[in-house]
Amino acid sequence: MRLKLLVAASLMALAACSPGAQAPGGSMTAMAQAGDWAKFRDAFVTNWFELDPANAVYQGKHEFDGRLPDWSAAGLKKQGDFLRETIAAAGKFDGAKLSEADRFERDYLVKVAEGKLFWLEDADQPHRNPTYYVGGGLDPNVYIARPYADAPTRMKAMIAFFKSVAAQAPNIRANLKTPMPLSFVNYGVAGFNGFADFYAGDAKKAFASVKDPALQAEFDTASQAAATAMREIGSWLESQRSTATQDFALGADRFARMLAATEGVNTPLAELEKIGMADLKRNQDAFVAACATFAPGATIEACTAIMNANKPDGGPVAEARRQIPMLRAFVIDKDIVSIPGTEEALVEESPPYNRQNSAYIDPPGPFDKGIPSVYYISPPDPSWSKEVQDGFVPGKQDLLFTSVHEVMPGHFVQFLHANRSPSLFGQLFVGYAYAEGWAHYTEEMMWEAGLNNGDPETHIGQLANALLRDCRFLSAIRLHSGTMTQEQSRELFIKECHQDEGTARQQSARGTYDPAYLNYTLGKLMIRKLRADWTASRGGTKAWKGFHDAFLSYGGPPIPLVRQAMMKEGSAKSVF
Repeated sequence: MRLKLLVAASLMALAACSPGAQAPGGSMTAMAQAGDWAKFRDAFVTNWFELDPANAVYQGKHEFDGRLPDWSAAGLKKQGDFLRETIAAAGKFDGAKLSEADRFERDYLVKVAEGKLFWLEDADQPHRNPTYYVGGGLDPNVYIARPYADAPTRMKAMIAFFKSVAAQAPNIRANLKTPMPLSFVNYGVAGFNGFADFYAGDAKKAFASVKDPALQAEFDTASQAAATAMREIGSWLESQRSTATQDFALGADRFARMLAATEGVNTPLAELEKIGMADLKRNQDAFVAACATFAPGATIEACTAIMNANKPDGGPVAEARRQIPMLRAFVIDKDIVSIPGTEEALVEESPPYNRQNSAYIDPPGPFDKGIPSVYYISPPDPSWSKEVQDGFVPGKQDLLFTSVHEVMPGHFVQFLHANRSPSLFGQLFVGYAYAEGWAHYTEEMMWEAGLNNGDPETHIGQLANALLRDCRFLSAIRLHSGTMTQEQSRELFIKECHQDEGTARQQSARGTYDPAYLNYTLGKLMIRKLRADWTASRGGTKAWKGFHDAFLSYGGPPIPLVRQAMMKEGSAKSVF
């Protein structure tokens, strides 16, 4: 993402990155031979936008509007070939001849390319996992929720998008192989059918104000074709239930390769599991102590139920809208981290096709200016019993730390810093552990800074979120090393992390198709260790703001790279 501390390198603003732009010399190898790092870096971005135009649109490059990646066999091969060539070519740059900033960016770029290549080929997600498509460009929300242009312009872009969906749907169907794990089938059915409903329903409502009959007719035709294409995939997946398996595990070796390729973490899995167990124990002990103050004599389950019974007035969306101004005032009053700019974070209910997680934020890309972020909160699944639905709605203090995580000073603040980085590369590529590690780190940090003045119910809300992430951490390792079933993961969330039944079902399923969801705790623990080491010689807690601003200035690289830069160490190491 961004390298505020290290990068003073000149940028190509990419305003000249037309959809047909190509790297000078025709290849990344030729670019490396020319020896100009800045041109090499920018050529990577230019060419990657060509290969993944949906990501370019998300970043605010609207000359790519309406386009999707080429998911044909040839298109997937082209991506893999480009990533392999880029990694090899980047290695041709002599580190001794690069500036400190350029060496950092080279290592950052290589990890980005290695991570993308892992998901593409080693994990083989295009053929094994519907998340590759459901999360890879089929979401049209950018055209609806971001007012980057007038409604007719965005409506035309969405018509083009619908046509791309219909064109790529046969590739999706051809790529996905069966039999498929049942949780993948469930996810895909919900995702593709959800898109079908949205394309033909709420998406049309979003452009009802456009008074152009011809455009509306074209929209109807295109949206119906895209919806039909998605429904056909959803129906096909539905028909695969009878042959569905439980064969979701990456395997221990591949899971370790995932951590190394995507996050630069080479810690053995057995050691990581011990680290996770220690953090679970730390948070469980704190939970017991908080409950003893909040509800003396009550069991942990009863204490949790009392906290969760304090439901938000008017629902979680209304409560989150009240929480954000309070959190902002607290961050400013305690001088915790800089909040650049005047951008806002709106709060809305999640669209039906994207309710696999309870809450998330959609921040604008660095090329979108004056566009608000949207913090989405998911309602419970209507197919659940009333008891399970009621349990899914968070208590006020549980929700408070979700708002900390998603908005203030979590993801929203992180992206405010990211979008202002002088490093273009830093603006565009935010790692999973960096983003989620920071957001999860801020929950405990805000409690430590005095949020709600030591109120035990507030502490229980913070710890409930910490325990949820600890169970993700342990579930990911165990599910994908083959030592835990999905049902055992569900039990872990309930028994060890005190989650409700709906959340436990949702999270145990997510762990099967999102093996990297351990990154919340993984990133948090690396950030906490880095904070302790960096502030030790700078005044301890008095240096927190300096640490936070410095950390956020890097954009989103693997945290071991950030540690290497901030601590002036000779190599990138994962330290917990």
